[in-house]
Amino acid sequence: MQKAANDVMQSILFSAIIDAVAALKRASGGLPNQLLRDVQALHPNVTFADLPKELQDQIAASTRSAFSQLLKEGYAVGPRQQMQQSRPMDRVPERQRPDRRGPPRGPSQGHRRGGRPPKGGGNGGDKPGGGGSPRG
Repeated sequence: MQKAANDVMQSILFSAIIDAVAALKRASGGLPNQLLRDVQALHPNVTFADLPKELQDQIAASTRSAFSQLLKEGYAVGPRQQMQQSRPMDRVPERQRPDRRGPPRGPSQGHRRGGRPPKGGGNGGDKPGGGGSPRG
């Protein structure tokens, strides 16, 4: 049974994070102060080149592993245009259907919900003269 994409991605990210922490530990050479400096050097604007060599190597390996795991689980990975063109048909193709919508189904003009004509013969108000004209 194929795992859900969410489960696959969670597994990939968890492994990548654990491997990255282990790479940071290796890069520090077992020195706690150096490990702390390396961790504190991580921030939202850090570039790939600023990372320790061991961490760079681990990120590259994790990326390759992630693509391999996605492919192994049966997910297609590739450029968007290529994937849209080569997508297999997994359902019946959509067909053109005639517009089945008819006239609006709301109450017709001049009638109330109960189907009775409005009071006053449908001239717009309760007054015999129409009463619906604006005051001026």
